[in-house]
Amino acid sequence: MFTDRREGGMKLADKLLAFADAKPVVYALPRGGLPVAEEAAKRLHAPLDIILVRKLGAPGHEELAIGAIVDGAAPVTILHKDIIAELGVSEAYIEKTKKAALEEIERRRALYMKDRPPVSPKDRTVIIVDDGLATGATMEAAATAMRKAGAAKIVVAVPVAPEEAVRDLAKIADEVIAVATPSPFWSVGGWYQSFPQLTDDDVVETLARHHAQTPSNEDRNTP
Repeated sequence: MFTDRREGGMKLADKLLAFADAKPVVYALPRGGLPVAEEAAKRLHAPLDIILVRKLGAPGHEELAIGAIVDGAAPVTILHKDIIAELGVSEAYIEKTKKAALEEIERRRALYMKDRPPVSPKDRTVIIVDDGLATGATMEAAATAMRKAGAAKIVVAVPVAPEEAVRDLAKIADEVIAVATPSPFWSVGGWYQSFPQLTDDDVVETLARHHAQTPSNEDRNTP
């Protein structure tokens, strides 16, 4: 369906042009969402930032999300209580996993952000971008965190997602934009010809390049 994440971002940007006049802020969920978000931010002439969010994986099945957490002054945690109950996940495991996730978020913050202040979402239209949705746990946490931070409008935007995830996120975000909602869905990577695992260096390089091209961005301000 998409050659790579950047083509996904270009096609997604076509669907986001209606928000250009609102002067939005584009936030990426790194690592995979950043190339997609960069294409959208360039097309909308919008500031680009990241939301540091981590999935909380199930015991022995880390790819299965039991929730997600977003760092901040008061970390936002989303838990899928039905999955937790079905698997019998203990409170001790959840707390241990949250602690490890926050430590990884802090490592990434120091590496990715350097001394750059974050872009404030307060009273802004916020577009949160990823390369796709599976369960939607990390996106749900990110949208909830943006709402608590005072965003005026929250738009979730992805190239590909299952219809169920779109419906679920529509209960949290003001709008959910997906280029495609194929059924059956399988996995996010299954809809890209090239879907490599991105590295920390990829994120650092992308952010440095983007901010070098937009050095005097008045929209960058501390919440």
